[in-house]
Amino acid sequence: MAEKTNQAYPLAPANGYTRSDAESLQSADELKRKKRTKLAIYIGIFIVFQILVITALSLTVMKVKTPKVRLGNINVQNFNSAPATPSFDATFTTQIKVKNTNFGPYKYDAAIVTFLYQGATVGQVSIPKSKAGMLSTKKIDVEVSLSSSALSGTNLGSELNSGVLTLNSAAKLTGKVELMLIMKKKKSSTMDCTMAFDLSSKTLKSLKCK
Repeated sequence: MAEKTNQAYPLAPANGYTRSDAESLQSADELKRKKRTKLAIYIGIFIVFQILVITALSLTVMKVKTPKVRLGNINVQNFNSAPATPSFDATFTTQIKVKNTNFGPYKYDAAIVTFLYQGATVGQVSIPKSKAGMLSTKKIDVEVSLSSSALSGTNLGSELNSGVLTLNSAAKLTGKVELMLIMKKKKSSTMDCTMAFDLSSKTLKSLKCK
């Protein structure tokens, strides 16, 4: 009778766990591994994304470009020339344009724009201290007066007889580009423009700036 009773109730496994319990533990461990793997993947993606963002910012927003200073349209008000003397004097209005292509303002100091004939000064105009805003162009209206009274030893007479007078303008702006309200970078801008005047019509014939 005792043998029948023992056969009706088989002994439990020696380790104390049934097969279903072992499978449950294995599934839990596998789930944890999958979660850790996913977390590692997400962290890796985030790091790569941050690197791409920083690289893009350094190549665009945080890259400091040199602002450009140029002459705008020239409207001649008066132009007198005398080939026999030889001499000339002129007045005209124009704009000094400071183009800033940075993602921050360009603050520059006061400067002088010099007008020259064959390297000799024939006129000057001042640029006040100011700033060109982010991705914008600062326009400064000026009136320029030119005179050849200080010239000597040039071929001005032959050029006035040709009917076309060529002049140059030069300037240098020094200032700082401010980015993200924390970074400041010194930048100097230079002007190098060549203009030709038609003496018969007393108008500007051409204007080229580098």
